[in-house]
Amino acid sequence: MNRCPWCGNDDLYIKYHDEEWGVPVHDDRKHFEFLVLESAQAGLSWITILRKRENYRKAYDGFDPAKVAHYDYKKINELMQNPGIVRNKRKIEASINNARCFLRIQEEFGSFDNYIWDFVNNKPVKNHWTDISQVPANSELSDRVSKNLTSRGFRFLGTTIVYSHLQATGIINDHLTTCFRYSHQL
Repeated sequence: MNRCPWCGNDDLYIKYHDEEWGVPVHDDRKHFEFLVLESAQAGLSWITILRKRENYRKAYDGFDPAKVAHYDYKKINELMQNPGIVRNKRKIEASINNARCFLRIQEEFGSFDNYIWDFVNNKPVKNHWTDISQVPANSELSDRVSKNLTSRGFRFLGTTIVYSHLQATGIINDHLTTCFRYSHQL
């Protein structure tokens, strides 16, 4: 079975690639989860974050943005002591800030899903890469989304992190054309 080469032989990475990466997401909590995890990943490998994902789910109240938006200094200190997540105070504070911004987008657009999918007129961008070296780290689309999120007060969501979000949530299909997931939707 041909897969995108980035998942290698790691069972967790393979499961993520085969079942989740690139599948269109239309659930706000899942969008928020990816935004928190992808911003935590900055400067680290994605497999490191995947291995901490369950710890994040527990530590972040199942990625409920309404709960995360109300985290205080006591909760920040608790998270800073949690060895199961990335203990970077700036990233933790950004995740709380971003939860508040996320709620404002939900209020304005009805859902974060409506907001983010509107950038592509509700139709996934399907790229046609034949080699991993062709897959970019960002794009004009991720530049626009990142700039818009930043203007709305989000932090730690630069164009590269946003591009990762667009890939992970199926807004951009970056499976290689030789990958069995390229044309297959779960």
